Amino acid sequence: MRKTATLLFAATAFVACKKEATPELEMSVTYPETKKVDTVDTYFGEQIADPYRWLEDDRSAATEAWVKAQNEVTFGYLEKIPFRKQLKERMEKLWNYEKISAPFKEGNYTYFYKNNGLQNQSVLYRKDQNGKEEIFLDPNTFSKDGTTSLGGINFSKDGSLVAYAISEGGSDWRKVIVLKADTKEIIGDTIVDVKFSGLSWYKNEGFYYSSYDKPKGSELSAKTDQHKLYFHKLGTAQKEDKIIFGLNEKRRYVGGYVTDDENYLIISASTSTSGNELYYKDLAKNGPIVNLVNNFNNDHDVLDNEGTKFYLVTNYNAPNKKVVTFDLNNPKMENWVDFIPETENVLSPSTGGGYIFAEYMKDAVTFVQQYDYTGKLVRDIELPGIGTAGGFGGKKEETTLHYSFTNYITPGTIYSYEPKSGKSTVYQKPKVDFKSEDYESKQVFYTSKDGTKVPMIITFKKGTNLDGKNPTMLYGYGGFNVSLTPAFSIANAVWLENGGIYAVANLRGGGEYGKKWHDAGTQMQKQNVFDDFIAAAEYLIKEKYTSSDFLAIKGGSNGGLLVGATMTQRPELMKVAIPQVGVLDMLRYHTFTAGAGWAYDYGTAEQSKEMFQYIKGYSPVHNVKAGTQYPATMVTTGDHDDRVVPAHSFKFAAELQAKQTGNNPTLIRIDVNAGHGAGKSTEAIINEQVDIQAFSLFNMGIRELKK
Repeated sequence: MRKTATLLFAATAFVACKKEATPELEMSVTYPETKKVDTVDTYFGEQIADPYRWLEDDRSAATEAWVKAQNEVTFGYLEKIPFRKQLKERMEKLWNYEKISAPFKEGNYTYFYKNNGLQNQSVLYRKDQNGKEEIFLDPNTFSKDGTTSLGGINFSKDGSLVAYAISEGGSDWRKVIVLKADTKEIIGDTIVDVKFSGLSWYKNEGFYYSSYDKPKGSELSAKTDQHKLYFHKLGTAQKEDKIIFGLNEKRRYVGGYVTDDENYLIISASTSTSGNELYYKDLAKNGPIVNLVNNFNNDHDVLDNEGTKFYLVTNYNAPNKKVVTFDLNNPKMENWVDFIPETENVLSPSTGGGYIFAEYMKDAVTFVQQYDYTGKLVRDIELPGIGTAGGFGGKKEETTLHYSFTNYITPGTIYSYEPKSGKSTVYQKPKVDFKSEDYESKQVFYTSKDGTKVPMIITFKKGTNLDGKNPTMLYGYGGFNVSLTPAFSIANAVWLENGGIYAVANLRGGGEYGKKWHDAGTQMQKQNVFDDFIAAAEYLIKEKYTSSDFLAIKGGSNGGLLVGATMTQRPELMKVAIPQVGVLDMLRYHTFTAGAGWAYDYGTAEQSKEMFQYIKGYSPVHNVKAGTQYPATMVTTGDHDDRVVPAHSFKFAAELQAKQTGNNPTLIRIDVNAGHGAGKSTEAIINEQVDIQAFSLFNMGIRELKK
């Protein structure tokens, strides 16, 4: 039996003025039938039904038909929203400005990316030494629909050779193509089935890359958990590529890269998304692979080297990270020497122009210090304002570096920086039709359930009346040591222009305050993340920025889990929920693709009875309860997502549609021929953002936007 929801709203004006209510507007939704099967799993003696297990088969005709039927309902609903077209026109107009990246030098050319405005993919240009400009790679020509993207590029040290990866349909599986840079002539065969990989040249002989064996079954959802590092020698077939690491050592994530002097290969190996072993190989002497760090307890990354002296970024005995030095002739941990000691702020260093730049994050905003290679502090770098700065990277011999600066109301601007003098000048300032001076961002610290202080940045138009009636989008992530720092977004700008408030909470589980902050939101402490998000919503309501009738919550991937858990725990707290490409079936997440590597953050249902019970207690798919009125929900995913497989979203949407009580709609918006998000075309991004905003505002009772 199909379920129908009838929506009745008292129409109100949005922003323009607060009109008298007009007659109710009715919109009816009839959901497609979703069959149930009798699949049952047993965990520690407890049986758990999985009635929508069949939706995990991404290759079946039944799943394809379900996707098509759901999209027909969803887009049929969205098309009826009266201001959706107006939103799209404004979004496209605001998006349509020239975007140019920082330049970088390779060989005889200076390269940069440029997007004329609404191009689906940014184009890689180059200039020769005479200033003549030409297109080097145009990903818009890779496919007719803009769904094939450039997934990574690496030049040989002299800039004469280039290897670039392409992603088709948003997949994490890549193809690698090699060119002669001068002529753009393709060399040798295309390397296929490359996944979670950088590309690193060794002289002009070939390059290192990483991948898994192609899984049996669906390449989009089957488990992949033995990563290997290969070397591809130019002029040979891929089947002859030598396995450098990972044949005998089972690791889920392996990466290899060559130092700038081309004397050493550095190998990082890990079993999860946190903590890694470290190895090196002396390429000059063709030496053996030597272990530097033999456990997964901490994170380590080689920053640079001068001969046998290495500079290493680590959180070993330093939760906020530090830089240490050691000599390869005596590299044991007890011989590491602090170079840039740990501070109370989280460190993320880079190198360029013969200097080391210590980029610090303090309460989710950036400040930067410049050091020389003796450890002397050269200067504190004066940034253009309070926000996020990034870059400061480049080759040692470069005399000009570049960095970017942005915040929630300032479009990303690129600056040139002279490391010898410390002089900064504007290199590229985008011409965006947005009046930043009319808006403000305010950082607050609110108290979570257990008394922890959590920062949040709230952005809104100056003079906004805090009457509890402002449409508000609350965004969060809270996992995997990922930090949410201030950054401008065209989509958010449109939301702000229409009188909306945009709030970002820096939840535990993220990296804003280092490893301790991350660990406080993992495994048996995962509920802290949801409590932090709930407390953020309660703060916004208490301070009258908004109210439950005008609050939407949004998050993607691990943030999709955040939204799913929050809306099932506190369904009355918000009016709208947008879980995007979410990890929503927590009992089975680790059985798909590389999901087993997320266990550091989540634990697994098989780990112990205690962990099973804890995970089951918040897993969104398993906590949808019949007879409950959930907020208006639009789940979003891509049918080619092989990072967080779409079955998570399919199951969650099916559970909500079957059990939702009341008139709030439960829709699922499925991008076809799209993945987890990387490489998505401009057109697809705009369409999705428009639909999220239109759905959110409409379900808050909005019927008219300000003209």
